Amino acid sequence: MELAYYSDYAVRLVNTEEPARGKDALTSVEAVRDLFGSNKEAARRAAEADVTRFRSVRARLRAVFESADGGDETLAVNLLNSLLLEFPVSPQISGHNFRDDDGRPLWHMHLADHPSNATAGYAAIAAMGLAFHLTEYGVDRLGLCEAAPCRNAYLDTSTNRSRRYCSDRCATRANVAAYRARKRLEADRSERTGLAAESAQRTSATGER
Repeated sequence: MELAYYSDYAVRLVNTEEPARGKDALTSVEAVRDLFGSNKEAARRAAEADVTRFRSVRARLRAVFESADGGDETLAVNLLNSLLLEFPVSPQISGHNFRDDDGRPLWHMHLADHPSNATAGYAAIAAMGLAFHLTEYGVDRLGLCEAAPCRNAYLDTSTNRSRRYCSDRCATRANVAAYRARKRLEADRSERTGLAAESAQRTSATGER
C-alpha cells in the first residue's frame, strides 16, 4: 500500500463536517466505522466513546488544512507535528496481498499502528499520511474548497498546482456562479451606460433650446 493512500484518511475525516452548512455526518459508531473503509478489523474496535474522540481529531486536522490554505506554512507543520507526537506509528515493510507474476511478494511500506482505541489508530494513520503528502508535494497542496459555502478539504495532486475545488461538482457550481455574476455586472454597466447616454441627450436637447 502506498503511503500517499493514508493521506485520504485525513481528508475523509475532515469532510464528515460542513461547518458553514451546519452539517455533521459523524454522529454514530457506524459513521466512525465507515471511515475505515476496507479495514474492517480496525473498524471493529470503534466504540461509542470514539465518536467524540474522532470529532476532536477532526477539528485538529481541519486546523492543519485551514493553516495551509491560509498560507501559514509553519503553523500547519506545527499542528501536524503535534498530532504525530500524540499518535505515533511504526513504518514496516509489508508484502501481504500483493504478488508479482512469479508469486513473489511486492514489497511496499505499511504503517503499523499500535492503538489504545479506534481513534488513536485512525489519527495515527491520517496524520502520518498527511505528513508524507505535505513533505512530498508541499504545504500549498493542502487546500479547502473555494466554492462557498463548501470548504471541504482536498489534496492537490495536479501537475501545475491549480486545484481550487474539492470536486467537479463544486468547480461547476463556482463557474456557473462566476458566469452569472459577470452577466449581472455587464447588465449593470450596460444600464448605467444607457442612462448616462440618455441623460447626455436630454442635456444636449435642453442646451439647444
